[in-house]
Amino acid sequence: MKILVTGAGGMLGSAVLPALERAGHVVGAILHPQDAPDTPLAAAGASTRLDITDYPALLEAARTFRPDWVVHLAAWTDVDGCEGDPDRAFIVNGLGARNAALAAAEAGAAVLAMSTDYVFDGSTPAPRREHDPKGPLNVYGRSKLAGEHAVREVNARHVIVRTAWLYGAGGRNFVDTILSRARSGQPLRVVDDQRGSPTWTADLADAIVALQARREFGTYHVTNTGEASWRDLAVAACELAGVRAEVARMGSAELDRPARRPAYSALHTGWYEHVTGRRMPHWRDALGRYLHG
Repeated sequence: MKILVTGAGGMLGSAVLPALERAGHVVGAILHPQDAPDTPLAAAGASTRLDITDYPALLEAARTFRPDWVVHLAAWTDVDGCEGDPDRAFIVNGLGARNAALAAAEAGAAVLAMSTDYVFDGSTPAPRREHDPKGPLNVYGRSKLAGEHAVREVNARHVIVRTAWLYGAGGRNFVDTILSRARSGQPLRVVDDQRGSPTWTADLADAIVALQARREFGTYHVTNTGEASWRDLAVAACELAGVRAEVARMGSAELDRPARRPAYSALHTGWYEHVTGRRMPHWRDALGRYLHG
């Protein structure tokens, strides 16, 4: 199949593109105009640069490439930044998702779009299922939920994948930041009152390929299994990397961030498992493979 990927220069894109190519697909990549010129795709001349909020440019790229699928990864993921600029958040995450889904439909393609655990309010300490009530606590979550609604409205052949707490190669992430600080001897204090599903982008990328192969449209939760606090993840990263460090506990209120985060946002992956016949690896297993792979 031919698959066009938006946000190809991001952390998730750097895992999804090779996963699609390993599966034998022909991949077209869309980079943001501000992505670094030394991005491997850009350096190889194997990409198109455009802003996903520019629908005519996106539609032209889709009609030129003629994909079977559009995989929409592009987003503004700065949660606190979104809180300070809601207009931009809704344009990029809401309208941008609509543009990708509509361009796919106009080109005769299905669309797979990414969403987030932050569409839930985190008030119940049980893994969230796909059709549980939504209640985002911040602008980022509301803008991503608006994107979900738009995708469903304009392209009947859609897959929406909600995921959470991503880390991986190709971008700044929590795991690398913690290990960098630990190795430099900086004191570590990490939030211990938020729980979720840490997820390695490489495992998520393989899951995306599996969902596309099934072609069963709808909404799915895809994360590594198990749950952890941010402190749990920090402690495990140091242990698995062989870095000795004390990780003190702290509460979310001490950070005084602009955007509220859900206290509990682990996702239930049963639908994904049923449809694909695959079970996502546990988050500690994934973390070990990321650090030693």
